[in-house]
Amino acid sequence: MIDYKNLSLANQVHQVIEENILNGVYKAGEILSESKLSEELGVSRTPIREALTRLESEKLIGITPTGTVVLGITDKDVKDIFTVKMKLEPLIAGLAAENISEEALVKLKDIIDQQEFYDSKDNKERVRNLDTEFHDTIYAECGSIVFQSILSPVHHKLLKYRKSSLENAERSPHSIGEHAGIYEAIKNRDKELAQKLMLEHICHAYENIKKGTKK
Repeated sequence: MIDYKNLSLANQVHQVIEENILNGVYKAGEILSESKLSEELGVSRTPIREALTRLESEKLIGITPTGTVVLGITDKDVKDIFTVKMKLEPLIAGLAAENISEEALVKLKDIIDQQEFYDSKDNKERVRNLDTEFHDTIYAECGSIVFQSILSPVHHKLLKYRKSSLENAERSPHSIGEHAGIYEAIKNRDKELAQKLMLEHICHAYENIKKGTKK
């Protein structure tokens, strides 16, 4: 059921359906019916229709003669997303090293501490959510609304793959350790090191995801 408190209804509906697609709850090839979604989410068809229009523009669903079909994220999409991340995210980490506020530095450190805690409790979903928050914080501190608006949705689209990656007992602590290194470089205003470590972090994440998709 939708929580009506914060986002507009259409935005909440979009968020729920998008997360269900990216998490694999709605699988590629599945037909999404407006009436079924309306009943499932407890809302009228109008916000459902608005959400589906947005999702079509994001290429997560397609409209076919047989109905609205889930496209999801393919292995090719993942490769393309990481190509974008490898090109742009190191640049953003370098910009964050130049522009980040003291408040945001405290936030990054707190995120890493929380990741370590929740990883010790084997709460991989919380670790993944904190991963999103870590990267979003860096995007927000790079000083470019354009770069932030490109990378934030791109990173979010990897939801299912990042979850799978972080469920790897070896990858999760390594990823958190890489976050710690990136944080220290940004804190020390070391632009070149922040760029280098971010690129390594992205490459390691992609290699781990590729291993998982081959299983």
